[in-house]
Amino acid sequence: MTITITAINATFGAVVTDVDLAKLGDETWSEIHTAFLEYGVLVFPGQHLDDEAQGAFASRFGNIEQFSPQQTGSNIHISNQKPDGSLAQPDEQQFHILRGNEGWHTDSTYMPLASKAALLAAMVLPPEGGETDFADMRAAWDELDEETQARLEELSAYHSLYYSQEQAGYHYKTDNMYGFHDKGTPLRPIVKTHPDTGRKSIYTGRHAYGIPGMNAEESEVLLKELLENACRPPRTYRHVWQLGDLVVWDNRCLMHRARPYDTSCARVLRGTRISGEPETELAPTFADKRADGFQPAT
Repeated sequence: MTITITAINATFGAVVTDVDLAKLGDETWSEIHTAFLEYGVLVFPGQHLDDEAQGAFASRFGNIEQFSPQQTGSNIHISNQKPDGSLAQPDEQQFHILRGNEGWHTDSTYMPLASKAALLAAMVLPPEGGETDFADMRAAWDELDEETQARLEELSAYHSLYYSQEQAGYHYKTDNMYGFHDKGTPLRPIVKTHPDTGRKSIYTGRHAYGIPGMNAEESEVLLKELLENACRPPRTYRHVWQLGDLVVWDNRCLMHRARPYDTSCARVLRGTRISGEPETELAPTFADKRADGFQPAT
């Protein structure tokens, strides 16, 4: 099987065709993994994988992240549709999380072990909207001057889903996240070195806050400026979903966000998230003071 890899018109990303991911051999997988590390995000049009095939492909990237102790398979639905077919309403947490995801972020940075990679497959789509944007944080780092790079390499930030949801106008209502009770908030460097490629990138996103050594206002201003300057063309790609598409991206060097859509229509993406290796993705955690301006205990 000879696959075709076509770069998109940005600093990253490629479309992969002439491949059936449900019948993937080791040699073809090696080509895909090499492209994944080079391009950061790969688009596989028209795959129409079932749940088992998506889980099997995802497992090639590493261990599957479990969203909850009740999760029985590899995948979950990222959707405004409930199991009974009704749609999440504006006063419900399912709705709030989806709206929060419209901010630039990297998956699971608010957990002790951050995500390595993630996959989404399009199952049900609204008539318009609901695209997914990606941003190349490697190229964003490369654009910075040496003085700014040196400054950022000395800084870290806390990451919290409670914080990011509050900033989006919502209150996250549980202390039991991914099976952790009161897990604390991770402290992560603002500059990340990719464990496989050695390339550096900006590693912040909507969950990041509270840079040690700065007051809350200074930290917020710096993190906002970094994100706004980073997530601009040609460092961005907007994927317009078609049914059956599967997209996989590298959480260690990219950010992403969902785009708005008419929430009276269903949007169902099947998602799989890959856990990072503890050697490079595990971070120390601290008390998460949600009621006190999100300033962690020292």
